[in-house]
Amino acid sequence: MSNKRPETMERITTPELAQAFIDEQIAALRAQIGDKKVILALSGGVDSSVVAALLIKAIGQQLVCVHVNHGLLRKGEPEQVVRVFRQEMNANLIYVDAVDRFLDLLAGVADPEKKRKIIGAEFINVFAEEARKLDGIKFLAQGTIYPDILESGPVKSHHNVGGLPEEFDFELVEPIKFLFKDEVRVVGKTLGLPDGMVYRQPFPGPGLGVRCIGAITRDRLEAVRESDAILREEFANAGLEGKVWQYFTIVPDIKSTGVKNDVRSFEWPVIIRAVNTRDAMTATVEEIPYPLLNKIVDRIVHEVKGVNRVLYDLTPKPTGTIEWE
Repeated sequence: MSNKRPETMERITTPELAQAFIDEQIAALRAQIGDKKVILALSGGVDSSVVAALLIKAIGQQLVCVHVNHGLLRKGEPEQVVRVFRQEMNANLIYVDAVDRFLDLLAGVADPEKKRKIIGAEFINVFAEEARKLDGIKFLAQGTIYPDILESGPVKSHHNVGGLPEEFDFELVEPIKFLFKDEVRVVGKTLGLPDGMVYRQPFPGPGLGVRCIGAITRDRLEAVRESDAILREEFANAGLEGKVWQYFTIVPDIKSTGVKNDVRSFEWPVIIRAVNTRDAMTATVEEIPYPLLNKIVDRIVHEVKGVNRVLYDLTPKPTGTIEWE
């Protein structure tokens, strides 16, 4: 099948067009899959979530979703995946708690590329182990979207398990591979997925692992997770959710002197990054109102363990990149 988007394909901009796409894909998926089983690595991001929701509507329990918690997800995300898909959508969902497994492998590894490779390779190992436990799987579903094909072919980052061992002779199922990200969101909203999934910010494949700068430690990783949750909560309360393209926190492997409760402290800084962009090739820094910034700083330094300082990254892209690693 061609990997070129059909020239006659209309842009999906409304719920009506999204519903027409959903109906068309349900019919196509049923014709392709028949009575066979499908496996999907469900990260909780919008692409894999939309594919899961489409397949659940098309084939129900024939779909097996595997959600791997590697300990590098944002606060509340593994719980959201389980709640939405297992409890609300009655999905056939396998939840794998692999936190210790990943963090043990990452202990002492500071090089960003090595961290990425360890996370990607171990994700495939865990997914392959789960796949071996299942009988009758004939298809592998992936959340490939059209920009992935344009940029690098149909294989996405680690959660699309393009690097499965050769023993798995799966046929691919890629129902959204001709959609752009904005179209995927319209489809997801029409499928009834929660806004927290549909409008989730771009999130790197290695997750918080590339925002815990240097060698990952459990306590510093928790500082990233908790400070990120505070930032997201305060942006939402201020009406900035959905208006700023990406915002997150970073905790580098450095410490500075501070004062807490009249006692000298030697703790980490949290760095805030908030940017707007059209295509991620260039990015401008979001101007956060000072009253909001002061509130975020106050909460982070008082609520996040091990932190005594908050910085705001004012660097556009170029010269900086959006992520730090």
